Amino acid sequence: MFFSDRRNTTRWFIILASFCIISLILWNTYTFFQIFKNEERLKMNLWAKAQKSLINADENTDVELPLQIFSTNSSIPIILTENNKIINAINIDSIIIESKSESFRFLANLKNENDPIVIEYAPGKYQKLYYGNSELLNKLKYYPVALLLIIVLFAALVYNFYRSTKMATQNKLWAGMAKETAHQIGTPLSSLIGWVELLKAENVSESTTLEIEKDIERLQTITDRFSKIGSKPKLEKQDIILATKETFVYLQSRFSKQVVFSFKAPEFPVFVMFNATLHSWTIENLVKNAIDAMKGKGYLDLVIEQDGDWVKIMVRDTGRGIPKNQFKTIFEPGFTTKKRGWGLGLSLTKRIVEEYHKGLIKVVQSEIGNGSTIQLSYKSLLD
Repeated sequence: MFFSDRRNTTRWFIILASFCIISLILWNTYTFFQIFKNEERLKMNLWAKAQKSLINADENTDVELPLQIFSTNSSIPIILTENNKIINAINIDSIIIESKSESFRFLANLKNENDPIVIEYAPGKYQKLYYGNSELLNKLKYYPVALLLIIVLFAALVYNFYRSTKMATQNKLWAGMAKETAHQIGTPLSSLIGWVELLKAENVSESTTLEIEKDIERLQTITDRFSKIGSKPKLEKQDIILATKETFVYLQSRFSKQVVFSFKAPEFPVFVMFNATLHSWTIENLVKNAIDAMKGKGYLDLVIEQDGDWVKIMVRDTGRGIPKNQFKTIFEPGFTTKKRGWGLGLSLTKRIVEEYHKGLIKVVQSEIGNGSTIQLSYKSLLD
């Protein structure tokens, strides 16, 4: 608990420090922007005075200084107007100036950037100097936006890395727990097998021992499933119709007669590369999920169809249905509509189908109150 609290404190300290650093950078950028903007304003005031001196100059006036001031401006766009007419333009593309509409549109932009400087060169006579931000000032203006974008992208990268690492750790934990569960089940399972042999020796009814053996075999299958979690399963070319039917028939015998089971498939074998143990787990999860959705009473149909190069397995129920906005959510880890449950069944099924068998799983149809259809799709093998 101490280390957990310390870790959280460190994490919040890093977040707070990062926020302070970002705020400091943005504040400094804004300060620099205002300083440069004020300097450009002073420069334009000087330029306006030079313009006034040049207008009022006579033959004896030295115009070298005003001309030198004009030559120092090579970056700030300027438009000079008199009586609402453009009389001069500096540092502006000639294509804009040659077009009357474009030049006045550009002038409107300058008016939005800075207040004009009025040059009163004679009583009742004046010019207005409109100027925009220099290229350097514009770059500085958009620098915080670029900086924030970089920070957001970096934060997203860090979060994605953290999340991936956390998920990888969780997957290793679940895989370890699953293998340990398989190991723990193995001991009492061996004992049960011995007890069955003892019952046979005592001439107990064969039907009784046969049913116990079926359940023991089922426990062995479950143990095998858990032992395969976290490791790459071995895929073999098998008839998927036969494997699906075996699991379906077993489940049918273990559920209430209030659930009416129906199985429909082609009469010919369909071969697919799959792991029989994991495929059985997939079918079991889908069937149990369908029966839960029907609250243990209704119709459950399993249909297998050959569609070109694909074989499709559809599990249909007459349960409560799934809202359309949850068609993908139901396969996410932790999602469950049950009061008890961890929401791992369908997410595990999706992983088995898509990661291990390179197949597809999706909700193809659902209507609230009238049931759902979940479809598995596998690439079939040609004979």
